[in-house]
Amino acid sequence: MTMTTLVFCVLALQTMMGGFDNLWHHELHARLPQRASARYELRLHSMREAIYGVLYFAFAWIQLQGWWAVLVAALLMIEMVITVADFLEEDKSRKLPPFERALHTVLTVSYGLLIGLLAPMLWAAAQMPTELVFTYHGFWSWFCTLASVGVLTWSARNAIAVWHMGKAVEPEAAHSTPQVIGASTVLVTGGTGFVGSALVRQLQREGRRVIVLSRDPLQARASFGHSVWVTERLNDIPSETRIDAIVHLAGANILGGPWTKSRRQTLLQSRLNITRDLMALIERLERKPEVLIAASAVGYYGTVHGNARIDESAASDPGRFQSDLCAAIEREAQRAEPLGTRVVCVRPGIVLGADGGALPPQAFAARLGLGAIIGSGEQAMPWIHLDDLVGLICHAMSEPVLHGPLNAVAPGIASQAAFARTLASVHRMPVWMKMPAGVLRTLLGEMSELLLDGQNVVPAKAMASGYRFRHSSLRKALEATASAERSEVAPA
Repeated sequence: MTMTTLVFCVLALQTMMGGFDNLWHHELHARLPQRASARYELRLHSMREAIYGVLYFAFAWIQLQGWWAVLVAALLMIEMVITVADFLEEDKSRKLPPFERALHTVLTVSYGLLIGLLAPMLWAAAQMPTELVFTYHGFWSWFCTLASVGVLTWSARNAIAVWHMGKAVEPEAAHSTPQVIGASTVLVTGGTGFVGSALVRQLQREGRRVIVLSRDPLQARASFGHSVWVTERLNDIPSETRIDAIVHLAGANILGGPWTKSRRQTLLQSRLNITRDLMALIERLERKPEVLIAASAVGYYGTVHGNARIDESAASDPGRFQSDLCAAIEREAQRAEPLGTRVVCVRPGIVLGADGGALPPQAFAARLGLGAIIGSGEQAMPWIHLDDLVGLICHAMSEPVLHGPLNAVAPGIASQAAFARTLASVHRMPVWMKMPAGVLRTLLGEMSELLLDGQNVVPAKAMASGYRFRHSSLRKALEATASAERSEVAPA
């Protein structure tokens, strides 16, 4: 193996590990492009990816000599400085999981090996007359070209995200409402999640004092600023603290994988353990919270009701995991009632929002013309826009008449087929695909019920208590999220 081939092999290893790190950790888990607090980190990523894009293309087709070789060495040194700054920013802004830290260590070692191999080659090239000489390395030229296009595209996407974050921060800073001294205090679990972050920002706009329970306090503080009290443990909250309301949203994502035995245990314990900790907190607080709002789901009703209209008085479906999970959450939350705290169990349908939840992957498929009717398509698909879910939670905090279950769904119920067609038409695409029910049941097991067996849920209590939905029309709700998506990714 020649020295040049060895350099390309190490470069390819660095490329694949870096691409995996970007996709798995930055995109899927940390969701950096959707987090305003990640603006500086994304800027560093964009700069580093731009450097890689230029170097990949140069290595693919050009032999760099003289001062051009010195320029390459300078770019490699700049990349090292950017990477060190990125490591420092990550330690400041978010809590890295062990696997990501281990991968970064391997990437650092691999980069050091790459520099060690390139250094004598660049030194020799620097002694030659300054010129650019066309060269061809067969497979490696095309591999590096593909890598160059990929990282430059990623660099541009991150740069656009940073630019939009800057535009979004300016009006928010200009019109933010200072927190009112003596205003009600709300404790939010799961405050950095899709729904939780939107709720915390709304509470901040209302001038409320907010406490966020988070496993990643660095991310929470970076996201919400120093006006939010971030804690990793409920035990760290003193008993004399005044907490007027608790909103419990924490829990593992129910769509994170098939419902294996271990997965079911994770879903259950991730919710119940924190709920029990909340009960312990309420018991020792000198002044009990006025209300506890716990997130359940329309899955409480299971599949036993068919297409009958379901209000909050309908029974659960024992023996169905989705129903048993919701019933266990609500049963644990109801323990706060004897302590003097009003309990509301919010049961959301599919939450529509541009920044997370189940809609973005469906919208992406629809834009590609890959929207599909699932099973018969006649199953009801209860939904609610993120704005209305946040609005209903705030409404439940301030309405003493609300107790027990609260269906958090829009009044405009739709079938799955109608939902798929409306989503596709919003993106000016047809729906021509059908997904047989048998395929989903084979692939997903009981989890396929979330897609194949809908619940025709109505927001009876919300309407009776006077809540007015901002998005009661499915088409308008989907158009609003599509507009928000476009404003996030397209230059103005």
